[in-house]
Amino acid sequence: MTVDAALRGIAGAFLLLSLALAHYVSPNWLWFTAFIGANLLQSAFSGWCPMMAILRRVGLKDARGCC
Repeated sequence: MTVDAALRGIAGAFLLLSLALAHYVSPNWLWFTAFIGANLLQSAFSGWCPMMAILRRVGLKDARGCC
């Protein structure tokens, strides 16, 4: 698995989890959903995401095989 694939999977899982928590526990969990969206938006423009650094540290490789 590559960093990009893992990142998309984690973002999707967090998004679905936050929506389920907002539905079943408290609407305040929608703030977590907003945080996920803001992080995805800033990473689209900057190319940097904190989760990517974590995934690289645990040993996942980039799709192009470097780093």
